[in-house]
Amino acid sequence: MKLLLTGVAGFVGCKLAEYLRGGDKSLELLGIDNLSRKGSEHNVAILERLHCRFYKGDISVKADVEVLPKVDWIIDCAANPSVLAGLENGSLDLIDNNLTGTFYLLEKCKRDNAGFVMLNTSRVYSIEVLNAVPLSVQNQSFQIKPGATYPQGCSELGIAENFTTASPISLYGATKLASEIIAMEYHYAFGFPVWINRCGVIAGPGQFGKIDQGIFSYWIYQYALERPLSFIGFGGQGLQARDMIHPHDVFQMVRQQIFEPIPASPKVLNLGGGHQKHL
Repeated sequence: MKLLLTGVAGFVGCKLAEYLRGGDKSLELLGIDNLSRKGSEHNVAILERLHCRFYKGDISVKADVEVLPKVDWIIDCAANPSVLAGLENGSLDLIDNNLTGTFYLLEKCKRDNAGFVMLNTSRVYSIEVLNAVPLSVQNQSFQIKPGATYPQGCSELGIAENFTTASPISLYGATKLASEIIAMEYHYAFGFPVWINRCGVIAGPGQFGKIDQGIFSYWIYQYALERPLSFIGFGGQGLQARDMIHPHDVFQMVRQQIFEPIPASPKVLNLGGGHQKHL
């Protein structure tokens, strides 16, 4: 089986290549990355050791995608991951990276009759409705308030896939939600399998410590470098709580979706951490 990973030189893409290679030596792994993120070039040597054929290219460039070999599955890990994207660097770059690239990959899936796994984001949910979820302070952190009245798709366990995606969700979230919609339409129109995983904060060894890779690695690097930390919003007391999921847990889901799919499983899933008592 031949698998193509996009954003393969990034943290998640490189880790998935590592786990895939460790689980099956017979897999043919290919990867594409434009190496635009500082530090990603260091992962190319790791990919070479994993016998993952690397292509330097940009999925938002049609020609870069069309020259790639035929594959059986595409695992899409490429995106501009910052919720501030489009505000800082221009909305056109954001749309190219997060939406146009998805379209070219789906066209490739149609040509190759390949399956498509999209690692998406939990940032597709409505900001205003999320901010209205009732909270209480327990163990020095915010938690969803027990016994309160919740919006649809919300419970003490967290946010479900049927939580509203109504605007505002940020320009970043809008491009990712649009990518989901077009991916599912390709699935129904052309029949190839599609899985969409809305991931929370993916964190673990191998991150670059940049804020757009998630707050956990950023905090660790700031602490290690003895730089100050500050808290913004929600009273500035640092009571915010975020889910965290290890890339190997993401890999286990992706592996099942490709090799042991459950036909009745929803095509759109939330992947994230949570309180131990709820796991």
